[in-house]
Amino acid sequence: MRTLGQIEPQLLVVAAFSRHVDALAWAEDQLQRAFGPLALRSDPWPFTQTRYYEPTMGTDLIKQFFVHERLVPMDQLADVKRHTILLEEALQRERAYAEARPLNLDPGFINLGKFCLASTKDQAHRIYLKDGIFAEVTLRFQDKHFRPNPWTYPDYVQSRVLAFLDEARDYFRRVRQGPRTAAAKVADQADPPAASAE
Repeated sequence: MRTLGQIEPQLLVVAAFSRHVDALAWAEDQLQRAFGPLALRSDPWPFTQTRYYEPTMGTDLIKQFFVHERLVPMDQLADVKRHTILLEEALQRERAYAEARPLNLDPGFINLGKFCLASTKDQAHRIYLKDGIFAEVTLRFQDKHFRPNPWTYPDYVQSRVLAFLDEARDYFRRVRQGPRTAAAKVADQADPPAASAE
């Protein structure tokens, strides 16, 4: 009988962007209410790699990453994305901002081998999860760092974003290993094994 692969909880990372600092603060508060306290937060950075969002979100966008302490089951990425959509819609309904979409929330999961983002849009490199949500492997972990793929969004190729997500992965590695042997700790520093053909 075949043995199924180990399915372990993942590290939840949410990328938030807006032109309003107070909208990002609101998002941080609401995300912690839903998913627990943060382990890490990035500095807010200018989000200038695309003008795609300007018609609905305005100009001078800033982006910030939130990393939650509590690990999340791997099969809940779609549920997390649906909840972040509800948060976006809740802020829209308050009509506190002139923009049609004052806040964008993009959740993803980190594990030792990759960083996956959830999306409502299908593409050739995305896999359907459920409830209108897809997932893509945005970054892969190789040679001790996260590396982009051909389809990776330009803002995720920035060195400061990659460095922050490397830091988040290191946090995940420490949390998941707990008290382990020295050999296991050395193994976690290496690249994840290549996928089996089975």
